[in-house]
Amino acid sequence: MTRSYAVFVVLGFLAVVLLIEGVFMLWTDTTSPEVKRIRQRLRMMTVGHHRASDVTLLKQRLLSASPRLQALLVRLPKTQQLDRLLLQTGSTATVARLLTACLLLAFGGILLGVTLSWAWPLMLLAALLLAVLPVLRLLWLRARRVNQIGAQLPDALDMISRALRAGHAFPAALSMVGEQAQEPIASEFKATFDEINFGLSTQAALKNLALRVPIPDLRYFVLAVVIQLETGGNLAELLSMLANLMRERFKLFGRIRVLAAEGKLSAYILTALPFCVAGMIQIVNPGYLSVLFVDSVGIRLVITALVMMILGIIVMWRIIDIRV
Repeated sequence: MTRSYAVFVVLGFLAVVLLIEGVFMLWTDTTSPEVKRIRQRLRMMTVGHHRASDVTLLKQRLLSASPRLQALLVRLPKTQQLDRLLLQTGSTATVARLLTACLLLAFGGILLGVTLSWAWPLMLLAALLLAVLPVLRLLWLRARRVNQIGAQLPDALDMISRALRAGHAFPAALSMVGEQAQEPIASEFKATFDEINFGLSTQAALKNLALRVPIPDLRYFVLAVVIQLETGGNLAELLSMLANLMRERFKLFGRIRVLAAEGKLSAYILTALPFCVAGMIQIVNPGYLSVLFVDSVGIRLVITALVMMILGIIVMWRIIDIRV
């Protein structure tokens, strides 16, 4: 083996090692779990009561990675609400990705209508229904996550109460909940503790927590803590009583949910029955329902029926949605 060949082998080995190291450093700086956790914490703080300049600086990394698309999204209304919705679901997606998914689904609805030779009103209706599917999914994910946090909140309040009785400060008690509790409530209390460490007042950090988790029980907790910080009192005893009250309310809500189970089953059946019957008829006799999608009168009847069904579904769910 000549000397030049040995030097070439050593340099090639060093180049491969440096390439692997560079790829690893790129991964740790962009997509590692720690970086994602920090970005999620920063996103949580953007939905709170901060100064407009601070929110703008943070939003430049949240709405879109493209500067031009970022400037466009900042001008659009309701982008902050969409970003807050994404955050409340625990998603790491951005507003730009959400809007892109909505536009692609809407385009798919139009393409489906063109392929099946639908009239333009039915085509637009299909595009609209497909476009709102990602938002409806986010609303469902938010409701599920909020219910999980509501179920975990009494245990979290008991943990804070025990920590206060043991002599810990209130921010330290929040940190204990963030470290020892289960998700998703742990990440919310971690974000609140981080905001306090970053210099935000305890009242403002708690208000941001109530803004990120829109449930009445958490608002009661925030209100109790804010009043206690201003007037004084035994916060540990107050939180213990509040946790017991929440548990009793959950028991009462469970009994009411059992009584309302029959109404919910009826709502499910009445909602799915027309679509199931139409699907079976289409399978048995494919040409039987074609007049509804070809004739102008049939298209109007379909649109009217869908609107009336949507109104009926809203009324049924309002009836069976019992709040305690």
